[in-house]
Amino acid sequence: MIFVEDKEIVIPGDILSDEEYHSGRGTFKENDKVCSSLVGLVAIRDKKISVIPLQSKYIPKRGDVVIGEVTDIRFSMWNLDINSPYSGFLPASDVFGKEKRELNRTFDVGDVLFLRVVDVDEVKKVKLGLKGRGLGKFRGGILINITPTKVPRLIGKKGSMINMIKDETHCEVIVGQNGVVWVKGEPAMERVAEKVINMIEDQAHTSGLTDRVRDMLAKLLGREPQESEIEPEISDEVEESGELEISDESDESDESDESDESDESDESEEPEEKKESKEDEMD
Repeated sequence: MIFVEDKEIVIPGDILSDEEYHSGRGTFKENDKVCSSLVGLVAIRDKKISVIPLQSKYIPKRGDVVIGEVTDIRFSMWNLDINSPYSGFLPASDVFGKEKRELNRTFDVGDVLFLRVVDVDEVKKVKLGLKGRGLGKFRGGILINITPTKVPRLIGKKGSMINMIKDETHCEVIVGQNGVVWVKGEPAMERVAEKVINMIEDQAHTSGLTDRVRDMLAKLLGREPQESEIEPEISDEVEESGELEISDESDESDESDESDESDESDESEEPEEKKESKEDEMD
């Protein structure tokens, strides 16, 4: 028997179900009952029940793509803020190979980069890399921070939500799994995108969000939604995994400097043509 509904908000100690259901993330079992261990939204998948936290910090894991800001430059690495309790570092050897160069001539403090998490050791030391299409330095644009667990809601089913924002504002939008979003377009359109993204974060736990986003975009862009534009909501499911499919997002970063000079191998990436040095600017 289950005692709560999907997407219901619960608090620590709430009893969610009996022994018929398996305990998922954000829950624990006590006296054959599944209970919530945090404040969040119930997510029911078949016979597994989990709780998605309403607020959480980003915990890095290998393979994630993140947006980070350079905070310090050392002899052989850049340190980056990745919106996490744990800072990341980018080894100079991954960018230059065995060559010796001045690090601040490539990436300086304050630069914003799109990177992949290469490794996370036992003390949460986060090694970052630039191996992969679309990874590199952002130029211009604005940054928006959202709760990392809301990232799947911002992306939407098969990219439906984020693509709607891109199509309506004509902005480039890149979403990091650490909850940092980069937006670049006309300044007025950047502000529209920011307002919509903040609204999605605030209302991520509610149903009918796609229609409200569509209406908000129409209002901010100075037009009324037509009946033909209003389609059934694709999906209002709260994603349990919190994971992000990045193939479309990373391919569309025309404004980033790409790098293929890393020594790190990545079997998941398709072979690419040789790219220019990270010192050269790319549009």
